[in-house]
Amino acid sequence: MTLSTKYDCLVVGAGVTGTALLYQLARFTDLKRLCLVEQCDSVAQVNSHAHNNSQTIHCGDLETSYNLEKARAVRRTGAMVINYAVKLAARDRDRIIFSMPKMVLGVGPVESAYLRRRFETFKDLFPRMQLLEHRTIADLEPNVALVDGAWRPEEIVATGTPDAYCAVDFAALAESFSQACVRLDRVADRQITQLFSTSVASITRDGPDYVLDTNRGLLQARTVVVCAGGHSLAMAQQMGLGRDYACLPMAGSFYFAPEALNGKVYRVQDPGRLPFAAVHGDHDIKASGKTRFGPTALMLPRLERRNRSTGREFFQVLRLDHQMAAALWDLIKAPELRNDLLRGLLDEVPGLNRRFFIKEIRKIVPSLNAADITYAEGFGGVRPLLIDRSTGRLRMGETKITDGDGIIFNMAPSPGGTGCLGSGEADMRTVARRLGAQIDEQAFERELLMGYEDTRVQSVDDEGDPRAFARAG
Repeated sequence: MTLSTKYDCLVVGAGVTGTALLYQLARFTDLKRLCLVEQCDSVAQVNSHAHNNSQTIHCGDLETSYNLEKARAVRRTGAMVINYAVKLAARDRDRIIFSMPKMVLGVGPVESAYLRRRFETFKDLFPRMQLLEHRTIADLEPNVALVDGAWRPEEIVATGTPDAYCAVDFAALAESFSQACVRLDRVADRQITQLFSTSVASITRDGPDYVLDTNRGLLQARTVVVCAGGHSLAMAQQMGLGRDYACLPMAGSFYFAPEALNGKVYRVQDPGRLPFAAVHGDHDIKASGKTRFGPTALMLPRLERRNRSTGREFFQVLRLDHQMAAALWDLIKAPELRNDLLRGLLDEVPGLNRRFFIKEIRKIVPSLNAADITYAEGFGGVRPLLIDRSTGRLRMGETKITDGDGIIFNMAPSPGGTGCLGSGEADMRTVARRLGAQIDEQAFERELLMGYEDTRVQSVDDEGDPRAFARAG
């Protein structure tokens, strides 16, 4: 083992979560030797790619499934992304974050009454958020409130912001983090290595350190953080960790319509349909002149949407036995989940899919017809849902699996992209504490907690959020 292959911290995975962590370690700690490895030939080629997610900065205002405490935490991490981007040169900022209207729409008296109550509860947390009545909705999103020039017949109410940074190209954000690390690597006493086209076969413990067996040879590190989606669980289980969990990958597809929305329109989330998000409409930031609707929900036996070879790894992390079969059966027996899964299958069948999915889209834009929409071929990623094998229940939100010492495996379903800097902060603090490193708190606050939003009063402790932390030995 040569000195050039031993690092203070090694990050696996160059999506937006892995690159955000590398950036924070390089920018805010005094660690000298850092490394990132990625199996693809560049950053953000899987779920962080702009085609594979909803391009949304989740701040907790549109997500009606969040309570006030959860919304406050998500607001902080979403603001970190915006605070980072607004300090970049305009040409870089404008290819990462985008300003447009955003709202969550209630259709009918029940949803409308719910949004009115929710607005009173959440308005202090989100001072820019407004209660939007029929006429104001029409000003922002005429195709939502009007049908052929006449008022939509149903009662509608929305809460939202007429102009806000709410859309993001996560791939461009990951590229920005990566490029910042290239610049930091030029400092004389730092080594910040980024290795692409580098796959990890296994991770083993070697005394106080960890050894990664890669196609480039052995790499050694004092600490390791794995940010590789569903692959994180597979790597953890190779080390005997996280065996209380199984992974159920859910794929999401999208449909395109001609430009129908000026911004983002979300729907009130039905609690019975969790963990599947209600269909929403998004002014697409990459496909010019199009509005994207989705996602669908399709259970897919692979860890990457367009990589069939990950099917074998899926069955490894599913670990199907009598206990797991019983857990899956209990999940499928729930009418809401079962119906969503059946709808997800129909939404993928050519010839039928548009006629089924248009019913969801018309709740947002009632004038659209099946002939107006097309299946977004090549769009949509995989969301790795964790199942707790002991309880048979889905585990919602981010999970960190660790040996309690120097290795962390991150599982970050939606809104994992938005939470990249928040997750990175927690991991940065854990790594710094383990290695006795110093953190430049003033620079951290100045660059990530101030600017567009000042969230300094909403801090996390050195352990991060303990409710999202799974320790396995």
